[in-house]
Amino acid sequence: MVADFTKKTKDLIDNLKGTCASYGLGNDGNESKIITQVFLYKFMNDKFGYDLKQIDKRFSDKESWEKKVTELQDSEFKKIIVKLNPGTAKLKKEHLLSNLYNAQNSKNFSKLFDSTLIDISQYNASIFSVNTSSNAKIVLFDELSQFVSDPSRRDDFCRAIINQLVNFSFEEIFNQKFDFFSTIFEYLIKDYNKDGGGKYAEYYTPHAVSKIMAKILVVEEVKNVSVYDPSAGSGTLLMNVAHQIGEDRCSIYSQDVSQKSSGMLRLNLILNNLVHSIPNVIQGNTLTSPYFRNGKDLQQFDFIVSNPPFKLDFSDFRDELDSAEHKKRFFAGIPNIPAKKRESMAIYLLFLQHIIFSLSPKGKAAVVVPTGFLTGQDKISSGIRQLLIEKNMLSGVVSMPSNIFATTGTNVSIIFIDKSKKDKDVLLVDASKLGETVKEGKNQKTVLDSNEEDKIIDIFRNPKDENQFSIIANSETIANKNYSFSAGQYFNIVLDLEPISKAEFAKLMTNYSKDFENLYKESREVEKEFLKQISRLELG
Repeated sequence: MVADFTKKTKDLIDNLKGTCASYGLGNDGNESKIITQVFLYKFMNDKFGYDLKQIDKRFSDKESWEKKVTELQDSEFKKIIVKLNPGTAKLKKEHLLSNLYNAQNSKNFSKLFDSTLIDISQYNASIFSVNTSSNAKIVLFDELSQFVSDPSRRDDFCRAIINQLVNFSFEEIFNQKFDFFSTIFEYLIKDYNKDGGGKYAEYYTPHAVSKIMAKILVVEEVKNVSVYDPSAGSGTLLMNVAHQIGEDRCSIYSQDVSQKSSGMLRLNLILNNLVHSIPNVIQGNTLTSPYFRNGKDLQQFDFIVSNPPFKLDFSDFRDELDSAEHKKRFFAGIPNIPAKKRESMAIYLLFLQHIIFSLSPKGKAAVVVPTGFLTGQDKISSGIRQLLIEKNMLSGVVSMPSNIFATTGTNVSIIFIDKSKKDKDVLLVDASKLGETVKEGKNQKTVLDSNEEDKIIDIFRNPKDENQFSIIANSETIANKNYSFSAGQYFNIVLDLEPISKAEFAKLMTNYSKDFENLYKESREVEKEFLKQISRLELG
């Protein structure tokens, strides 16, 4: 049943994309807004009906519940609305999908369509709006018909959208959990949240990386905890950690400079029963203007996860950060702006310092970094590593396989930080040899199977030395290795030698000598030919 419904949902998304393409919006910059917002409107309409049926048996009939709503007296309807789940969008009678469907032959239908979505936004602004760092509100919906450049086609476009929605219902899957909705969300945004495309690229963390981070980070039951991501993107990491903790046991906090990503994160929260955290979704620059504060001090969090952008042109803000106001937070320093490639500024080092500074006294963090950070000898990288060891905050590191991200060739590792850590041991894991290489579009990608994911998770939950895979190193040993976090530098060198007889050894050496003589002769012949060519050129 779930597999069948997953297909139907993906078909709906594909059909909406097809409609956009038919009206000149395929691969248009606004297509992502149209697809995600129409999907959200339909989801909210069906969730509204589903919740009404739990409240009042009069609406239990699947086919006629919307008709029965319209027949209610306004006063009675308002009494029922008050009983709705706080995470359900409150709709007026005229907001229902059936109202738009029945009115689609009216003149200026696109205006009715747009005004309906805008009114839903305003009616639910207190719960569903994303805030900016300056406290402006970004509401749920835009006037979608305006993205069709030809005004004469806007009515038809809106009709086509509505007709895609009426023969489909989300009702039968509202009791599904995280795994279902994460799959649907990934499919919904797969074409809209990729590395690249502008100064501030949106980053999407592979499911395997998110799962590993969440399961290693959260190992015991907790409640009433805060989970933060200062470069949240569409929220993949946050959703996995919230699911691991329990959606009703945590509050999500996020900040991201991208308005598009913040909108997608909001959708992710709605799908995953985390509506209560939407007011904590902030669109703004975390490094220059961190939003979450306790008075003048930065707010500290119980769990932090992040896959920050590794390199970015941050030249507009570099000098602003290199000031007394930010000195304490960026304790190891501010990366310089590369002279020839300004876009190669190592901005992840700023996020990593911000994360360490934002952890509560018992806080834990998991952060994706370039693998080069583990051994980098620049002042900032080595300074951060030294602090993590000297303050006994590093609990472990795992180096992931190459191409675990299909959209970047950068090798990545995950560092795990624990401010409540008591012992001096650090688990270093080299998982770089795991996984299978597959083709994804034009790129190669390494995919871990579930057993390999579990192998990484299990070694962190039951730390031990395992030949060429994991090793437990103490902080003193790491300090003596110039604070290297690379597992390979701590493994014992194992030579796989096989005993051979004197005769076999002599035969091998004879063969090597012959090979060497042949190579020498070939090189002399090449040299002679080269000298001949030079002579001809000089004579010519």
